[in-house]
Amino acid sequence: MEVSGSHYGDYHRLPDYEEEDSPPEDEKELLVHVTEGLKDSWHHIKNLDNFFTKIYHFHQKNGFACMMLSDIFELVQFLFVVTFTTFLFCCVEYDVLFANRPVNHTHPGGGALPERNKVTLPDAILPTQQCAQRIRSSGWIIFLLVMAATFWVYRLVKVLCSLLGYWEIRTFYTKALKIPSDELCNCSWQEVQARLISLQREQPMCVHKRELSELDIHHRVLRFKNYLVAMVNKALLPVRFRLPLLGEAVFLTQGLKYNLELLFFWGPGSLFQGKWSLQPQYKRAGARLELARRLGRGMVLLGLANLLLCPFILVWQVLYAFFSYTEVLKREPGSLGARRWSLFGRLYLRHFNELDHELQARLSRGYKPASKYMNSFASPLLALLARNVCFFAGSLLAVLIALTVYDEDVLTVQHILTAITLLGVIVTIARSFIPDEHLVWCPEQLLQCVLAHIHYMPDHWQGNAHKAETREELAQLFQYKAVFILEELLSPIVTPFLLIFALRAKALDIIDFFRNFSVEVVGVGDICSFAQLDIRNHGNPQWLSQGRTEASVYQQAENGKTELSLVHFAITNPRWQPPPESSLFIGHLKEKVQQDAAHAPPAQRLLAEAPLGASFLSDEGPCTVVSPGDGGGSHLWGPEPPFPSNRLSLPAAGGPPGQCPGSGKWGPGVPGREAALWAAGQRSRCSRQHPGLPLLLAAAPAGRERRLPERQHPPRRQCRPT
Repeated sequence: MEVSGSHYGDYHRLPDYEEEDSPPEDEKELLVHVTEGLKDSWHHIKNLDNFFTKIYHFHQKNGFACMMLSDIFELVQFLFVVTFTTFLFCCVEYDVLFANRPVNHTHPGGGALPERNKVTLPDAILPTQQCAQRIRSSGWIIFLLVMAATFWVYRLVKVLCSLLGYWEIRTFYTKALKIPSDELCNCSWQEVQARLISLQREQPMCVHKRELSELDIHHRVLRFKNYLVAMVNKALLPVRFRLPLLGEAVFLTQGLKYNLELLFFWGPGSLFQGKWSLQPQYKRAGARLELARRLGRGMVLLGLANLLLCPFILVWQVLYAFFSYTEVLKREPGSLGARRWSLFGRLYLRHFNELDHELQARLSRGYKPASKYMNSFASPLLALLARNVCFFAGSLLAVLIALTVYDEDVLTVQHILTAITLLGVIVTIARSFIPDEHLVWCPEQLLQCVLAHIHYMPDHWQGNAHKAETREELAQLFQYKAVFILEELLSPIVTPFLLIFALRAKALDIIDFFRNFSVEVVGVGDICSFAQLDIRNHGNPQWLSQGRTEASVYQQAENGKTELSLVHFAITNPRWQPPPESSLFIGHLKEKVQQDAAHAPPAQRLLAEAPLGASFLSDEGPCTVVSPGDGGGSHLWGPEPPFPSNRLSLPAAGGPPGQCPGSGKWGPGVPGREAALWAAGQRSRCSRQHPGLPLLLAAAPAGRERRLPERQHPPRRQCRPT
């Protein structure tokens, strides 16, 4: 990334902001009343980042009992994998198990047992002394066991310390927030957050601020995640590569992400001190070259450490994958062909200040539409080959099954069960490449339904949903589960080289990024400036009217992420009072939603005048039907606009909400207002560049007649039977 010299300015504190970050002059000496019985534990907490994060995780993980058992089972699982693997390598006589060597059956007293041919499991297990001798005779096994034991003891101590913290948070919930343990599962995070803000007024947990806001809490819980989201948004992390034969690929795994967090945020020699403040030398532009060299050396050292630990991590990854997925592969071979949102996709699609459960809920709602879109592309040649493979493999499988039914002794034939299992796997995998014969190809409608949830799209996707390039780019965000497993297995090998070579080349850009996009908020610490949701300093001109943003190209968030994050945060936190400029922007989008809904023709009249209207809509354009949004309205939004979807049939008034084709009903809590404003924002951004783009229509406010959008016919028919 190239950065112009004008951006090498010094780090700065946050300029005047609407929210009060420090007490007024006449309140600096104010004595705040502290509730008796609570002041010793939670008055003026030093590390609010850790405290608020624990409160959030305690709520999301369903309380003390679930968190405690989760940690304990994690320890037991690690111990089981190590001991069971050692047992399989050192304590099993495989020649006996495979019947390659006869078994000498004897009494414990030395007498011979009656001769028998059947081999039992105890026959293949070595005596304890012989097993121990095998372990002692292997230096590698002893070394690995010592390493595993050391790590397990470290994890045990960490879990014991965590349990004390869990109990403290449980006490805070019951005594300070007045939320008993049995009611925690029925309490939303918004309610917990509201009680935290109310508690701050009675008992100041934060020293520097009299009032806490929702944005303050999100800044502390998501401080480092906002930086990662911004780095992905600015294409600063080297995760895209062009591979021979495979084309462009994205590689971001849990191991690589862990190393990035260790390097930037909380590891030894990281850029932050005390977990919430950027080190002073990184705030000055004059030392950028020296700091880049220092960061590059840290990347090399971290890469070498990963290279040294690569064999151990690789062995663990292989063992864990084997124990986790082998049974699933035998029972449901097609499960590895299912898709999941990739780690890169989760960072790319995440809003600033979006909590984990909010992101998960949004992507879960987009899972079925995304799966239908990806599955709508079929290769005729591959389908032809798959049909023939199914025929031949299925024929052999049918004969073996018939013989087994006729005489079960067929199962005793060597490798007959293996053949039946492999043929079943082959048939299942081949059938996954055969498209549904009733499938109708409507890529534009399906992609629009996906975008209503994921909210982000490159400009060149507009009108190109039918192209393979669009599908391949979405596949980088929505990958096969088999690809995810393969990437995690390759991660110990690839990660060291990415740290040493690819990431090291970005060291100077990373130093500039942290200096230019960090601001200090009094009472909160250093945060990513994008997380302030400041559309004037980080807004995109395509989303705003002329003169409403001062951001240069370098300062702008890509794909309108600042604006979309602002809308999302205002919707999920209706009590939050945004700054005037942000309120003006949100109001503009709200007006656009209402104007679009007011000018749309009634759905009933459209169907009355065109009996084949639904057919034409499914054939040539997106049929958008509105449905109710999530339950509670807010004072900021007024009557909430319902959620736009792509159901091809129209529900009657008061009927069920609209759906994407075949995707099932929308679950409770669908953020309809967010989707409506997202659609309006996309129209505002694209109206000048793509005037003919078929776009989602936000519905009229509640109480108004449900309406359909005016149809805009694309230049070619986008729906056809496959």
